[in-house]
Amino acid sequence: MPVNVIHVVGARPNFVKIAPIFREIAEREGAFQQVLVHTGQHYDPEMSEVFFDEFGLPEPHFNLGVGSASHARQTAKVMLELEALLEEQNPDWLVVVGDVNSTLAAALVASKMGIRTAHVEAGLRSFDRTMPEEINRLLTDQIADLLLTPSRDADENLAREGVPADRIAFVGNVMIDTLVRLAPRVDRRWPDVRKAMELDDDYMLVTLHRPRNVDHSDTLAEILGALWQLGRRMPVVFPIHPRTLRRIEEFGLNIPDGADLRFIEPLGYIDFMGLTAHASLVLTDSGGVQEETTFLGIPCLTARPNTERPITIGEGTNRLVDSSMDAIVEAADEVLEGTRTFEPGRPELWDGEAAKRVVDELETRG
Repeated sequence: MPVNVIHVVGARPNFVKIAPIFREIAEREGAFQQVLVHTGQHYDPEMSEVFFDEFGLPEPHFNLGVGSASHARQTAKVMLELEALLEEQNPDWLVVVGDVNSTLAAALVASKMGIRTAHVEAGLRSFDRTMPEEINRLLTDQIADLLLTPSRDADENLAREGVPADRIAFVGNVMIDTLVRLAPRVDRRWPDVRKAMELDDDYMLVTLHRPRNVDHSDTLAEILGALWQLGRRMPVVFPIHPRTLRRIEEFGLNIPDGADLRFIEPLGYIDFMGLTAHASLVLTDSGGVQEETTFLGIPCLTARPNTERPITIGEGTNRLVDSSMDAIVEAADEVLEGTRTFEPGRPELWDGEAAKRVVDELETRG
């Protein structure tokens, strides 16, 4: 009998992680049946269509359409909608990825229904429980049956929390699978992106969306002040998250002229990775961007007090920086002037083959 798998995704970063797993399962004809469920936690029709096309994913078999809401309401909506679907489908495995609300909600429902859950990207810890994602990670890992980790430190975190060794499998980073597979398309597309944006060799790329940075007017003003200063030296390309744009408008923050600061619409994966791969420096508060810049060898400043991906600091090109104007400018100057160097590294099993190891685990455990 084929192994029946349901994949649950809730936000665009989940697609990056689930795509190589879905593809690997599809290639093992007869061994699996699989269904893709989109909770609709984050849903932008135009961007979703772009992501499905770029990653080669089918349209989701089911879309729960839960939409935006508070953390509690969103989690509850996913649980209510997913319970009926799981009763109907009765899968052997529920696969969840990352740390969004949909991840925890799906794991809770499956656990109570006696359905085995596999958590991809398990074991990551920031040790900061003020982050909603940290709570999602902690709870999902306690109830999941199979914890598929991207790095050795994640294994250590789980062991320290009392998770039995037979529930943990170190498989590597599935996000890198997507990056490796799509690298040729990124390279082919890059000349057009560069020409359209009129970019030379030196520019800075920025992504910001976390509440810590964008929901407080003083902090957001500090970050924008840093970008203005750096934009006097080189172009600063800022694909701006809708949340961040709303906050700038709500706070009435004005950016003076005299700097090359370019606010642009959010991009698809191919175009964004082209910008990432050729940037002189990246400033972000995203988790995935820390990993992608590490793999690509691009200096990255993460505007956060902590990270659940410390391997990107110890073995990569990432550095934590305070979300203040002076700290960001000083750290950027050190990179751009060469007074602080980064040693590019490729962490263990970040090799483009992680999805094969994930699916091997699912197939072996039946």
